[in-house]
Amino acid sequence: EKSAECESSDRVNMLKSEFVAVSDKNAELKKQVRELTERLRLAEQGKDQAQKQFLALGKQEKAGPFGTVKGLRINPTVVPDDSVNPRLAKILEKVAVKREIIVALANSNVKEMLEVWFTNIKRVGISNYLVVALDDEIAKFCESNQVPFYKRDPDDGIDTVGKQGGNHAVSGLKFRILREFLQLGYSVLLSDVDIVYLQNPFNHLYRDSDVESMSDGHNNMTAYGYNDVFDEPAMGWARYAHTMRIWVYNSGFFYIRPTIPS
Repeated sequence: EKSAECESSDRVNMLKSEFVAVSDKNAELKKQVRELTERLRLAEQGKDQAQKQFLALGKQEKAGPFGTVKGLRINPTVVPDDSVNPRLAKILEKVAVKREIIVALANSNVKEMLEVWFTNIKRVGISNYLVVALDDEIAKFCESNQVPFYKRDPDDGIDTVGKQGGNHAVSGLKFRILREFLQLGYSVLLSDVDIVYLQNPFNHLYRDSDVESMSDGHNNMTAYGYNDVFDEPAMGWARYAHTMRIWVYNSGFFYIRPTIPS
């Protein structure tokens, strides 16, 4: 009897341990199912997002040679804030076309170049351009030639450079001044005054980037960058010196859209 009782007790214990093992396995399997279901749900969600983005883009395009492919998605423009500069906002409302404008900075040091600049702009028939006059003489000069201009409010930091600065010093001011145009919600084609216009540049922009710029490169290699290798055998294992050559954007002629990254 005792033997049968012990056997029965052992059997119960064994069944219990098997039950615990099965329960643990079930719990583990349930956990795996939960994780897989969650991953599947996220994958479906991602797929849906990808589909939505794809539908928004329209049909797929082939990527052609440099300069022939237009981007399909661009950053949205900022909400215009006229309170930044109400006086400039009024001028831009009158002069800009489709919220785009050519802007040049000038003081008396570049008066002759400025005259060549606006004479050609008028000849081509471009109406949406503006001279930021950095001194009174240029403001009067523009007024007497029926050239749209904007004379900034007094600003010690800018005025000193604006009135007395040479070509490069004045060029450096444009980034500070340009910001207000962007905050007002206008796209700006920033132009140095040593540029001659033969056609309306607004007909030749892609408008698929925050910034489209002239490059200092003169072909694809110098415009997009290349690896230059110098070989000096006397240096042994370090005989090859690699340098990445990149010809930078030229800040004398660039188009900038009023976006947060810009």
